[in-house]
Amino acid sequence: MTLNGYLSLAWQSVIAPRDVARMLLSLRLGTEAIACAMALVVVLQSALVGVSVQLAPPDDEALMPLLSQPMVFAGGLAIVMVATIVAMTWSGRGIGGIGRLRDVALLVAWVQGLDVLVQALLIVLAPIAPGLAGIVSLAASAVGIWILINFLAEAHGFEGLGKSALSVLLAVTGLALGIALFLSLSGATVGMTGDV
Repeated sequence: MTLNGYLSLAWQSVIAPRDVARMLLSLRLGTEAIACAMALVVVLQSALVGVSVQLAPPDDEALMPLLSQPMVFAGGLAIVMVATIVAMTWSGRGIGGIGRLRDVALLVAWVQGLDVLVQALLIVLAPIAPGLAGIVSLAASAVGIWILINFLAEAHGFEGLGKSALSVLLAVTGLALGIALFLSLSGATVGMTGDV
């Protein structure tokens, strides 16, 4: 795919997300191709996070070990991405959807690919116009949720967006509870100092 084709499809994802989802699903890509796409977006996102940390280190020192080590960040991002795909597939199927894991993985990989484009834009904007970069970031988050809900509606065969939005809500809630349970069972403490 050329850069112009990528940008055109990215714009179509904003204005006609269900059409783009149908087109992507009609490609009937194999598991290997989808895994490669997922790996590519993980690598690109990790590289862009590494660049942004070098340009503007985060204020929160607790994040530095994660953000300054690209391999650790990439591993964590890959785990979160796979867990999200599984959660969104199961939650959608739980409320009557027909989406397959492979279909949801492909669509999530494309949404993450769009996020790579946004991250690259933010790296350019942040040093020049930090206020504008913040607005672009918020707008991109809202548009990303819009695209994801439409993509999941198409993958699961939902006519409207209500069930798809519920599927996202259930998936996010399930992931949050799972992470909290994991942290609780592992004995990890968040935000506590040694003086307590």
